[in-house]
Amino acid sequence: MPKDGSGCIVGMEYLPELECVCVATAAGDILLCYFSTKQVECVGTVDSGLSAMSWSPDQELVLLATGQQTLIMMTRDFEPITEKQIHQDEFGEGKFITVGWGKKETQFHGSEGKQAAQRKQTEVLPASSWDDGKPRVTWRGDGQFVAVSAVCPDTGARKVRVWSRELMLQSTSEPISGLEQALAWKPSGNLITSTQEKPNRHDVVFLEKNGLLHGEFTLPFQKGQVKVNELTWNADSTVLAVWLEELKTVNSNPNSYVQLWTTGNYHWYLKQSLHFGNLEKNKLVSLLWDSVLPYRLHILCQGWHYLFYDWHWTTDRGMGENSKHVANVAVIDGAKVLVTAFQHAVVPPPMCTYELQLKQAVNQIAFHTDPKCSGDMAILDADNKIYVYRYSESQSMVKDPTVKLGATGGNGFKANVEIPHLDKTYRVDLGCNTNEVMNPLGLRFLTWLPDDSFVVVGQDQQAARSVLHHLTAAPHVTGAEEEHLNLRLSLSVAGEVITLCCSPVTKTVALQLADRRILKYLWEASTPVLEPWQTSSGCALQFPHLCMQTSITRIGGEEVILGLTDRCRFFVNDTEVASNITSFATYNEFLLVTTNSHTCQCFCLKNMSVKALQVALSSVAAPNNETLRKVERGSRIITVVPQDTKVVLQMPRGNLETVHHRALVLAQIRKWLDRLMFREAFQCMRKLRINLNLLYDHNPKVFLENIETFIKQIDSVNYINLFFTELKDEDFTKTMYPSLSSSRNDQPHQQPEQKKVNLICDVMRVAMECIDPQKYCLSILTAHVKKNPPELETALQKVHNLRENVSPNVGAVSAEEALKYLLFLVDVNELYDYSLGTYDFDLVIMVAEKSQKDPKEYLPFLNTLRKMETNYQRYTIDKYLKRYTKALGHLSKCGPEHFSEFLNLVKDQSLYCEALKLYPSSTQEYKDISSAYGEYLIQKQLYEQAALILARAGIFEKALDAFLSSGSWQQALCMASRLGYTKEKLSSLARTMAGKLVEQRKHAEAAMLVEQYTEDYEEAVILLLEGAFWEEALRLIHKYDRLDILETNFKPAIIEAQKSQLMFLDSQKTAFLRRKSRLQVVRELKEKACESLQDCEAPYCPEFDLLSETSSVVTHSDMSSRYSHSNSRISARSSKNRRKAERKRYSLKEGSPFEDMALLEILGENVRAVDSVKGDVHVLLKQLVLFGFDEQAEGLQQFLEEVLQLMETSIPEIWTPALQQSSLNPVLGPNSTANSIMAAYQQKRMVVPAVQDSELLIAPKLNKSLQWKLHLFQSRNNEFPE
Repeated sequence: MPKDGSGCIVGMEYLPELECVCVATAAGDILLCYFSTKQVECVGTVDSGLSAMSWSPDQELVLLATGQQTLIMMTRDFEPITEKQIHQDEFGEGKFITVGWGKKETQFHGSEGKQAAQRKQTEVLPASSWDDGKPRVTWRGDGQFVAVSAVCPDTGARKVRVWSRELMLQSTSEPISGLEQALAWKPSGNLITSTQEKPNRHDVVFLEKNGLLHGEFTLPFQKGQVKVNELTWNADSTVLAVWLEELKTVNSNPNSYVQLWTTGNYHWYLKQSLHFGNLEKNKLVSLLWDSVLPYRLHILCQGWHYLFYDWHWTTDRGMGENSKHVANVAVIDGAKVLVTAFQHAVVPPPMCTYELQLKQAVNQIAFHTDPKCSGDMAILDADNKIYVYRYSESQSMVKDPTVKLGATGGNGFKANVEIPHLDKTYRVDLGCNTNEVMNPLGLRFLTWLPDDSFVVVGQDQQAARSVLHHLTAAPHVTGAEEEHLNLRLSLSVAGEVITLCCSPVTKTVALQLADRRILKYLWEASTPVLEPWQTSSGCALQFPHLCMQTSITRIGGEEVILGLTDRCRFFVNDTEVASNITSFATYNEFLLVTTNSHTCQCFCLKNMSVKALQVALSSVAAPNNETLRKVERGSRIITVVPQDTKVVLQMPRGNLETVHHRALVLAQIRKWLDRLMFREAFQCMRKLRINLNLLYDHNPKVFLENIETFIKQIDSVNYINLFFTELKDEDFTKTMYPSLSSSRNDQPHQQPEQKKVNLICDVMRVAMECIDPQKYCLSILTAHVKKNPPELETALQKVHNLRENVSPNVGAVSAEEALKYLLFLVDVNELYDYSLGTYDFDLVIMVAEKSQKDPKEYLPFLNTLRKMETNYQRYTIDKYLKRYTKALGHLSKCGPEHFSEFLNLVKDQSLYCEALKLYPSSTQEYKDISSAYGEYLIQKQLYEQAALILARAGIFEKALDAFLSSGSWQQALCMASRLGYTKEKLSSLARTMAGKLVEQRKHAEAAMLVEQYTEDYEEAVILLLEGAFWEEALRLIHKYDRLDILETNFKPAIIEAQKSQLMFLDSQKTAFLRRKSRLQVVRELKEKACESLQDCEAPYCPEFDLLSETSSVVTHSDMSSRYSHSNSRISARSSKNRRKAERKRYSLKEGSPFEDMALLEILGENVRAVDSVKGDVHVLLKQLVLFGFDEQAEGLQQFLEEVLQLMETSIPEIWTPALQQSSLNPVLGPNSTANSIMAAYQQKRMVVPAVQDSELLIAPKLNKSLQWKLHLFQSRNNEFPE
């Protein structure tokens, strides 16, 4: 390059597609430097020289600023598109339109007032003296627009102009006094960033695309102290890097700074400040964000010293159990630390509980890892000083000027929060040479160990190596402002440390290296060393992916490391348990995570395995699951407030939201209940709307044993009443609040004989009556009312006692208050009825006065009752209240003159059983009640029970008629005997009853009546022959020596019976064969349908239509679709209609969908019908043989045996083994799968419809144990196989 500077580089861009670097020089040359060939090519020259070159983000266009103050837009092949002057007089295409709303002087100016109209426009000052005057170019992230900042030749001040991709001017910035050279367009596209020097401060300002200012923030320097060399945004527009340099100072080089700014909740925070000192070799040359990794910053210094920083977000929070200062969260904001004590107040950022003001910018914050003093902080600033802030044990500490109350104090309000004080300041001196190359942020991952020592990670002199320093405090020197930290030991780490986490429980520090290995450091060991972290299996731990957040915890008793990547992948040791986690936090034995599905989940790790955690994170939560709750989109966990169940979440914009996660709430409530801290548990449950039944259901035995402790701790009548009103006979630990931890002592709750609500009410009522019955009067009344059924009468009686016995105690509850409270719990009309049921008219009037009843209505009624006799009065009241059983008892004591009224009430309300108990069995009243009861039972067609009631009362005539109606002829004859019936009358009665028995096909009993009571032996024999009681008929024929009946009646009867049996068997055989052949045809058609279903690949097969039209046989899928709707209707019908519909479904009509099932059903009935006649045939065969009808007997036996043989051989053909197997394992059913169905089709198994009557698929069994055949005809039938 020329020594005169004309050849200095004004722009450089790496072009990956060409594998070269494009360089523009001030002399106007555009060069391409190829890496592969190491050659330089000049692709063009601009005679007037170049002042800037900038490529579009997609590298399709390049913009050149020339020495003649022009802009040239070129393609990637350096073909010119257009050329325009930088300085334009027009505003641009986006010029504002005036709508004619008057002049500026007449417009409204808001808070500035009318004088703003007369204010003269401030003269725009020229650019700063250090401004190089060169144009600055920046592109929008999508490459559609480009902004150019240039010094206006007229005013000498800078203006920003926005140009389109085609180099059409869009807008020009408003006149901005003190606008400086730095320029950067936010990649997201909404703002252009620059800097402005104002009269009293130095700002970073933002401009919109239309050129108007839109916000700013102030740099932490005095006016004229620094200049801003460059502004640059990272790829995702979340971090703004500011490169600053002190203006020339006397006798020294200027200091260089790099500041990282972020925004949240409309506030800009200075998060990191890198001080590069004033050595020449440490001077910054270039600053660049990585285009792929959004949080990687590249820095190049003068002495070819290259640095890159990988940043990630972290939340500095203190966690502890035994400290008063827990759940503090600190936020870095330049030289201030904003601390929010979430235990006391949830203060939205950027406000805070208090702030700590330091001298230098803060880079790191470390809370004390000792749980007992977790609120103490160590702060590392940009000068490597550590400031230790502690909470004092005494309240009489002098106020620290560096600590200032924030949102919780000031403006006359008294702060109810303790603040820390600056305890010590340490200078970290690791023996580094001041002339060495400067490495800002050389110390990182500051950790304050429980033994008040510090662990910090430094950079080794060798590349890609770190050093772990363990620092301890040096002895205190009196009067020294700063103290020193001694280096206890330094351990070299073979790799870059990415994260560091500490566990005060196991005294362990875990370091994650860039190669994802995990190292363990035990600081209390006699010889502390760094060793690989080993899992329970003995393997060295290495994360599968680099994690940006790590934490040490225990899962199932094993110490593990949790890791979360920037891609939401969550690891437990080397196992990935979820891939949608956005943040996590550990608290005691709990793990809380937020997910991409906008939920916050909480798991108890005490008795959970890693596999169970993986399953729980991947599965859908069950209803009433306390582990999951919905949260706002983009929420991430900030902290968990110990012992307060609060989880603080931050939204993407920066605002906070507090939730009480159900799992944490219930876990804390269970701890309180186990410690018998009922008051704390009750207040938490009441505030967070947890059902109060959990107080008892958590451990019923302990609750009942400590019921007095519960009452004394609650110590509020209203709270106890609230507890009573929420009680339900339900175990809420099994329904609404299933236990989160599987380790909970799930002893089976002893189910008392008494219901839960009644048991609690009784036990608490007794306890309250023992402690202070006057104080807990209303709660005692609530206990009576809450019981099931409510003890309203007892409660009313206690109110009445309060009225009778007025307590002198001023705080005692009066009867009026108690009654008013009862009316709040119970409907006044219901309470009036209950008071009336006590028969205490004073109590009735007391309740009525509090109701809305008209005295003209209830007073006459009460006066009428007062005039009645006591029993009749109570009867009237009970009848009015519809307590008819009690009314009967009182009315029975009123004397015989009221018996007719008594009997009418019994008949009206059907209280016969209760009425019979009120009178002795020897009285006339008892007989009258029994007579009425008998008539009632006869109306209900309960004839036998009516007859027993009437017979017991001696009403024999009615009892006889009832026995006759019921068919109890033996009892009827007994009643006739008690009534003294004559022989003729008894014979007539017997003939009547015999006729009824014949109608009921009870021929044997009818014959017995006729024989014994009418002595008509011939009629008795005829009745027996009608009923086929052959042997009994023979006995009577021979007993009464009427052998003539054998020829006239007996022999014709058995011959007729033989013919009837033959006809029956013949009809059964014919029907059986016809139905069997039809079943075979139906099955063949169904098999063809299944084969067609396999062969036809298209969703529609014409063969099915043909098949369904010709034979109406369809597949099961068709049947399901056709009958699915009717099934839903059938299920809602009555049982009678359902049976009718089922019969209709299994129709024998040819072509019906379930014809095969109907055939199976009727064939089974054929088999069972034939098998059932074997006994009758056996008896008939004996009579035929006895009287010499061998031919008829042999024919009947032979034909029956033939039919049975036919059916026995046909059963395996009809009920095939495959069919019976399908009844056990159906092809289509709830347990079938797609594979099993396809396998069944491929095996050509018959598709059996899913029927409700599965017994139809089971073959009927023949009874072979019955010996029905006669040996006389066996030898002649041997040709039939057995």
